[in-house]
Amino acid sequence: MMQYRKFGNIGWQPSALGFGCMRLPIIDGKADQIDQDKVNTMIHTAIEAGVNYYDTAYGYHGGKSEAALGKALASGLRDKVRVADKSPVWLIHEPGDFDRLLDEQLTRVQTDHFDLYLLHALNRGSWTDHVLKHDVIKRAEAARADGRIRHLGFSFHDNLETFKTIVDHYDKWDFCQIQYNYMDTAYQAGTEGLRYAAAKGLGVVIMEPLLGGKLALDIPAVRPLWQSASRDATPADWALQWLWNQPEVSVVLSGMSTLEQVEQNIASAGRSGIGTLTAADNELILKVREVVNNLSPIPCTRCEYCLPCPQGVNIPRNFDVYNKALLYDALADS
Repeated sequence: MMQYRKFGNIGWQPSALGFGCMRLPIIDGKADQIDQDKVNTMIHTAIEAGVNYYDTAYGYHGGKSEAALGKALASGLRDKVRVADKSPVWLIHEPGDFDRLLDEQLTRVQTDHFDLYLLHALNRGSWTDHVLKHDVIKRAEAARADGRIRHLGFSFHDNLETFKTIVDHYDKWDFCQIQYNYMDTAYQAGTEGLRYAAAKGLGVVIMEPLLGGKLALDIPAVRPLWQSASRDATPADWALQWLWNQPEVSVVLSGMSTLEQVEQNIASAGRSGIGTLTAADNELILKVREVVNNLSPIPCTRCEYCLPCPQGVNIPRNFDVYNKALLYDALADS
């Protein structure tokens, strides 16, 4: 049975598992060619299982993610879920850009409002050069007042100091979204940022819970550690339960690419809860983190924010091949 959690001070409970629409099934390996039939099946399965949080963004899948989600929800399902979308603040250069982009996104998703709307991928540069310079928060407040967005938040990619600056700048944030997993406790916002935001009353959405899929791998060097545990679980389940064990976590997003992943994550969410891991479980995860850190030097999540490369290099693919070669002791074969 799906579990539900506290979401800051909003008074609404999200499902423990949120459906991230950044790694949808694609055709012929082309990110902007989404397999809509598979997406429909995956999202409908998730809704039937009680997943009520769906996350997309303007640039995901070459700009096609929002429309894919809209099509999947078009058959009378929109009102059964909460949709989170994101403002591409780096594209805001003129006074009317925020509203123009928001209205375009609403059209793509086939809806008249977003339940949750985030200023996307904030860092020190975008915060100063776009959000503050163009008074984006004021424009977002106007959109909240006219009903196009219901709750305002931000997603984040920078250091802890910048995170706290953004949290403290505005006292009406409803939520935030951070990269967080058992490998990233001191990276970007990290554990301290998670607790800081939650203490301020913000809901905290977790992205990259599996570090771009890396924490779901059956790594030979880690396998004996998992096998020594008191319970039988997959590496992915361990990573997700570690997050759900923490009361400050509101919802964990998973960018799922297959129906099997959807079903597995739904099952994991059904077993989730605050304080479910033992001291021995947490100690085991610390040991796993140490091993993975020693084997995988490049912390790439394959988010593709570095693309397109001016030199035509598929940067995430190259990093992924290198990391996996080290994880599987197969560098000579890569």
